[in-house]
Amino acid sequence: MSGMLIGWRQNMSRISGRISLHFLSLQRGRASYSQVTMKTPFESTARLHTDIGLAPVQFLVAGLSALLWTGLCALAALGASAAHAQTADLPGLQTQVETLLKQQALPQGNSSDAAMQKKAWRVEVTLGQLDPRLKLAPCDKVKTYMPEGVQMWGKTRVGLRCEQGPVRWNVFWPVTVKVWGQALVAAVPLRPGNPIEAGDLRVAEVDLAEKTSPAVMRVTDLLGRSVIRGIEPGQAIHHDDVKARRWFLAGDPVRLTVRGAGFQIAAEGTALSPGDEGQCARIRTDNGRVVCGHPVGDRQVELSL
Repeated sequence: MSGMLIGWRQNMSRISGRISLHFLSLQRGRASYSQVTMKTPFESTARLHTDIGLAPVQFLVAGLSALLWTGLCALAALGASAAHAQTADLPGLQTQVETLLKQQALPQGNSSDAAMQKKAWRVEVTLGQLDPRLKLAPCDKVKTYMPEGVQMWGKTRVGLRCEQGPVRWNVFWPVTVKVWGQALVAAVPLRPGNPIEAGDLRVAEVDLAEKTSPAVMRVTDLLGRSVIRGIEPGQAIHHDDVKARRWFLAGDPVRLTVRGAGFQIAAEGTALSPGDEGQCARIRTDNGRVVCGHPVGDRQVELSL
């Protein structure tokens, strides 16, 4: 219908004539804007377009455009508010992540050692930022979990999976976990080649999660050994900072202890490789079978099943 209106000159003339009556007094200079009562719903737009000499049909279209633009802006604002209201509860998810890590980062089990460490250690969790482009839908039940193969300490990530909600989603939250506990630190500068003595060490609270190699907690694990690299006073000493003990040489007779669920078996064997602490040593048993065990002392090897 609008196409017929614009293309038919007779109809356009009639419309222009009707609307221009409202501005007759203005054109003759007998009245101001405040004295004219507009008959059209686009009052402000009509005044503007009359001042610059546009045809009434043009300011009618302009008024409709302005009204449409205002409506679209309002809808966009409502949509943004709705989207914000329909996102997941991030503070609640943060609490779940912190709770999971503070529970699982501590030693597990009911042994006396685990109980002492749980009491003495404290866990500090620093949450990273999720991708700001993510808009997680509301979820009635979110499960937090540690992804398979992911370490619990240091820089890691926690999985969050929506199990009950209108939209199922799964994301990974980056975190940094520090575990503070008592361990050995250097009391004096430690240098390679110098055997460590008891007076060279002291106990202090350190971040046990700082390195993947465990911090040394027993003095007997360091006495008589030397560091691989220089360690300054106050720095924690980790197992990979010191040279491994060599408990036996290839060809030495060794005693093999096999431990399993509810049983323990001792056997004799011969070392096929050096017995370095922390490394697997190949042992041939008396019946000719070759196994890989962990050197634990002078010509002592343990194998756990």
